[in-house]
Amino acid sequence: MINVTKTFLPPLEEYQKYLEQIWGSNQIANGGKLWYELQAKLKEYLDSPDLILTANGTLPLQIALKVLAGNGEVITTPFSYVATTAAIIWENCTPVFVDIHPEYLTIDETKIEAAITEKTTAILATHVFGNPCNVEEMDRIAKKHGLKVIYDAAHCFGVKYKGQSIFNFGDVSTCSFHATKIFHTGEGGAMFCKDPELFKKLFYSHNFGHKGESEFYGLGINAKMSELQVAMGLAVLPYVDSDIKQRKTVYDFYKEALTDTQLNTFKLRDGVEWNYSYFPVIFSDEKQLLKAQKALNEKEIFPRRYFYPSLSSLPYIKKLPGLENSESISRRILCLPFYADLKPEQLKEITSILIASQ
Repeated sequence: MINVTKTFLPPLEEYQKYLEQIWGSNQIANGGKLWYELQAKLKEYLDSPDLILTANGTLPLQIALKVLAGNGEVITTPFSYVATTAAIIWENCTPVFVDIHPEYLTIDETKIEAAITEKTTAILATHVFGNPCNVEEMDRIAKKHGLKVIYDAAHCFGVKYKGQSIFNFGDVSTCSFHATKIFHTGEGGAMFCKDPELFKKLFYSHNFGHKGESEFYGLGINAKMSELQVAMGLAVLPYVDSDIKQRKTVYDFYKEALTDTQLNTFKLRDGVEWNYSYFPVIFSDEKQLLKAQKALNEKEIFPRRYFYPSLSSLPYIKKLPGLENSESISRRILCLPFYADLKPEQLKEITSILIASQ
């Protein structure tokens, strides 16, 4: 069986060494020695601003919205994982969808200003498949209209844009450390913020609002990462560079094998050092996608329809016009199996089936 992704597991003995430290300290909750070690190593590896480790990748979105969006309208993308939209609604904000660019697949920045109203407080945009939004234009729009910018950078571990970590952009960037990601802590995430005062508010917001044991800065919830999650992250981190290198080999195979087909993929923005996180293919129509998916499934190969359906189709969302690109692409896009140790014969089988189904 070949699934769309495969969790990287470090050598068990290396993970066990961290577990032994945890047993020795008798601290498995947050804020232990390993927590500080992982935080420091990630800051160095990512060359990014201060970060807050969290229990998963959705809580950072919710906290950022709670702190910055003020129950207002949040301009966002309909082409993302459901957590992006769900977090907006969960925090009593109103999602206002703007269509995506048909090549980059990120929010179409040229359509944002037309969606701004007096109720708009923030923009929550996704760097889709690790492909950055037009961050310069987003920054210009936000400053012009007095808006906050939150980036769902769930797919972006290790991505750089024009020499900088992609986490350096926006008021807050968030990342997922879920087991399906290049770097993971089993389940987990992080939020990144350059502004010291905002960082302080985000930090206490993820820890019940605590100032000390019996004092509080303000309102907060529990979003803390445990030492057990941290241990997995410390064991995984040394292998990230080699994993990305191997993923590039898989990417290059797919790219060459599918060059002369009718299948397309997204356009990577100029100036990006990418992490090879996904390999999506876009079919000419949904019928062709379903035909290829069926043929692959019959051979126990299981790609996945990221992201389908368009979030504008969610049952708790009011149907809006003007989202043709998202609705069309979401019906025609399929993410192929993509992980470091896919074997050449497996890649040949996958691409042969895709080509034969055209």
